[in-house]
Amino acid sequence: MSREADRRRAGRALDAANFFLADVRDGLGPYLAIYLLTVQQWDEARIGLVMSVATVAGILAQAPAGALVDATWAKRVLMSGAAILVTTTSLLLPLLHGFWPVATAQAVAHAAGTVFPPALAAVSLGVFGHHAFTGRIGRNETFNHAGNATAAAVAGGGAYLLGPTVVFYLLAVMSVASLLSIVCIPGVAIDHELARGLHGQEQDQESRQGSHQGTQAEQPAGFAILLTCRPLLIFAACVMLFHLSNAAMLPLVGQKLALQDKNLGTSLMSACIVAAQIVMAPMAMLVGARADHWGHKRFFLASLVILPIRGALYTLSDSPAWLVGVQLLDGVGAGIFGAIFPVIVADLMRNTGRFNVAQGAVTAAQNIGAALSTSLAGLVVVKAGYSAAFLTLGAIAALGVLVCALALRETRDGANPTATPLDRRAIAA
Repeated sequence: MSREADRRRAGRALDAANFFLADVRDGLGPYLAIYLLTVQQWDEARIGLVMSVATVAGILAQAPAGALVDATWAKRVLMSGAAILVTTTSLLLPLLHGFWPVATAQAVAHAAGTVFPPALAAVSLGVFGHHAFTGRIGRNETFNHAGNATAAAVAGGGAYLLGPTVVFYLLAVMSVASLLSIVCIPGVAIDHELARGLHGQEQDQESRQGSHQGTQAEQPAGFAILLTCRPLLIFAACVMLFHLSNAAMLPLVGQKLALQDKNLGTSLMSACIVAAQIVMAPMAMLVGARADHWGHKRFFLASLVILPIRGALYTLSDSPAWLVGVQLLDGVGAGIFGAIFPVIVADLMRNTGRFNVAQGAVTAAQNIGAALSTSLAGLVVVKAGYSAAFLTLGAIAALGVLVCALALRETRDGANPTATPLDRRAIAA
């Protein structure tokens, strides 16, 4: 089979994998808060703490997961094992009733889930190369959002008829489908050197004729580049602020909806997710189609600007219709963020061989923000109410807007596609 045919087959398999992994990669996601609040009768502060414990486990696993994706040629096996582990630990949750059993199960699920983002991005880069990477990531995110919307719609309808535990059965079905999709990705289509950010077989004529090109240029940079690349550090700080603001917003909305109507809490949460995902899909498509022309920083900045607006609007009404409507803005911000995130990291780490470990490191910063977000929001709700929590989260996002606007350069133009080890000092400047 020709390489082009392998690429087409890999593209279709990646479409399916992103669709079905949408419900698997985050485990129970925002449904965990509703389940613990309405079924196990936990208070908001305790819910925030258990979610933070799980997120800390994800933080510790992020960089090692990225380094493993960089190093291994068994990326499909790695993703399959992670899917099985996330699903198994999530399905055990109805059998667990104490704080530490629940926290441990969710910690394992979050740690295993750290494999999916770098692995999917690595396979995409390894199959399609840098020149088509932005478009491929936009397509990945489009199918991911379509999968999330479908799963949320099914979960909402099922929860209305059968109760909130229906999400466990849905997770099991999506997991099996995701495993089949991963297996269908042809291993021969993946250039594993290219997948980690080196030239691999994509090396063009210009780079082959470069004065520094040779065996030296195909050696990965040292791990110190994660600490010496200033734009990467600035981007990580912006990402952390984004999730410090964003991570707790949807769980807080879900809790407000559940407190108004316990029986409809999961269904209304699903409506919020579906509303956002419907908007995320075209946003991801827009990033894939236009980010290389309009600028990568501009899209990332737009995703940050949405958050303060969203936080303020949540305080204006407790109406379920209003809350679900405001959630559409999450579709704009998160849809752009999810698609532009790996593109910017690929810009900064191009030809360093550390693309996936850099993704893991920046995602660790993201999860630090998420861990603090849920704990902070839970405490503010207990002390001052939901409106104060939303305003606090919005103010944090406004700080992220300032950092991004003033300190982060345009990565699209700054990335050097022919960089060699001798040029990496310039990348880090």
